[in-house]
Amino acid sequence: MFIPVYDHNRRIHVPIPYVNLTLIALNVLIFVFFQGAGAQEAVAAASYSLGLIPVVLFDIRELAPQFQLLPEWTSIVTYAFLHGGIMHLVGNMLFLWVFGDNVEDAMGHFRYLLFYLICAAFSGFLYAALDANSEVPLIGASGAVSGVVAAYLMLHPRVKVWVLVLGRIPLRLSAMWLLGAWVLYQFYNVLAAAESEVAWIAHVGGLIAGAILVLFFRRKGVKLFDQALS
Repeated sequence: MFIPVYDHNRRIHVPIPYVNLTLIALNVLIFVFFQGAGAQEAVAAASYSLGLIPVVLFDIRELAPQFQLLPEWTSIVTYAFLHGGIMHLVGNMLFLWVFGDNVEDAMGHFRYLLFYLICAAFSGFLYAALDANSEVPLIGASGAVSGVVAAYLMLHPRVKVWVLVLGRIPLRLSAMWLLGAWVLYQFYNVLAAAESEVAWIAHVGGLIAGAILVLFFRRKGVKLFDQALS
């Protein structure tokens, strides 16, 4: 268990990563207004209204009228702005805070936003396609954040990152080892944690999407694997 805190990685092209900051703010505000009141009814209503439900996405079943706030297809993205609890939210937003600004720097504002949404959509679709009969709502930004992690790892594997190991021990590691281990952990859980409540396959979907998209979404001249440091 590690918590990323800070990376020694200055931005070159983007003075203020306002897309990344806006994404974090939206996730926090949506949690506060739709889920943070603590009432189970409110949390469930938000999850069914905006979460990704495979049987609904693939028109196997209809969503109850009281939950039909938006067209059903929009859930492929809206689910990524909901979270199951405060720790779920904080964990995802910490990763986005530490790593998202440099990915935005490498891509530019608009392409970074598009990148984030595509990663969310692909990870959600992969999850739904592999469990099309599920009636359980998928929520959380983990798939989109996984895409950001994959892009960061391909862009900046040699950058040093400060983390808290076990939540309390400060340690400075290369992103290659830190995020590489995190990526392997996601794939391991897809194979080993079949009955887990965590949608590990959505994480893997985000990783795949992020690794592919960064090849095309990065600015012209932005090198992969920290080649500019050589």
